[in-house]
Amino acid sequence: MKVGIYLTNQHPLGTDMVAALEEQFIMTRAARDRGWDAVATGQHYLSEGMAQLQLVPFLSRLAAEAGEMTGIAGVLLLSLHNPVEVAEQVASLDVIWRGNFVFGVGLGYREVEFDAFRVPRGQRVRRFEECLALVKRLWTEEAVDVENDVCKLEKVTMTIRPVQQPHPPIWFAATTDQAVGRAARLGDTWFIGPHATLPTLTRQLSLYRAELSRLGRPFPRHLPMLREIFCARDRQTALEIAGPHLASKYGAYARWGQDGALPAQETFHRPFEDLVKDRFILGSPEQCYEQLRPYWEKLGVNHLLLRTHWSGLPLRAALQSMRLISDELLPALHRVPDASAGSLPRGVTGPTSSSSAG
Repeated sequence: MKVGIYLTNQHPLGTDMVAALEEQFIMTRAARDRGWDAVATGQHYLSEGMAQLQLVPFLSRLAAEAGEMTGIAGVLLLSLHNPVEVAEQVASLDVIWRGNFVFGVGLGYREVEFDAFRVPRGQRVRRFEECLALVKRLWTEEAVDVENDVCKLEKVTMTIRPVQQPHPPIWFAATTDQAVGRAARLGDTWFIGPHATLPTLTRQLSLYRAELSRLGRPFPRHLPMLREIFCARDRQTALEIAGPHLASKYGAYARWGQDGALPAQETFHRPFEDLVKDRFILGSPEQCYEQLRPYWEKLGVNHLLLRTHWSGLPLRAALQSMRLISDELLPALHRVPDASAGSLPRGVTGPTSSSSAG
């Protein structure tokens, strides 16, 4: 099992973003020094209600702190961008990360972002697919000709190519059933997001497998998933510390329309005690391990990205959670040698310590 830290770098309006960026470096170095495998971040524009750095410069700077960890764009909103820009920026990131980089892509869901970049309804999926296809052509072909409503290229050859050939792994974020099908068709793997519950993901995994089979494509070696997690001495403490910030985060998601991009039963417009169930990983290291276990036993997830910091949560609280994860949960997760096999080998158990009581 590979385990990475996911840094959203979202903060309340008025935050000193220079100081906040230093806090992100502290979390990155803590993950690096305690044996985490990756660091990831995501992208939004016009993030109402919070301040956020943009993905490409933020990931570029994190490379200096990350050591041997993998850098992950999780995810770049492709349909908002010119494909030449994407091809050169992502190739540059792959160079900066010394070929240890993952290119995560997503369609997006926020009207304010689509409107800002003039991506009209009815053209968003087309723009997304055309952008991805053209980026891959620019990385692999010597003379690219294309003319569409986004760009015009005449026998163009890119002078900056990714270190990884033919390109970095493409993780395909998908929340709707249709997007899961596109992930099977266009991505190197499905990047499972943090929002849906296990029953929905189990059903969608069957759709994903069926579409891979129809296309004659093998099941991917890596199946990554992002989950919200807070580790404390017991579940009640975790809820008390993280609950208000998770509630605020998912309240913003609801206002932004994120749950409108999910299957109907996954609405965020519900009491927080219902939202928590089968969605957030909260509790002692042992409790967190048991809550995570179904994701490798039932889904075959073998690359976990864990987000343990949200807008407004003090750094010291996030670091306390990270310390417990690093000391007790991470070693147990690393002992899962092949999560896609669907079961734990004999002798592999979760964390055990006095802090995991309750």
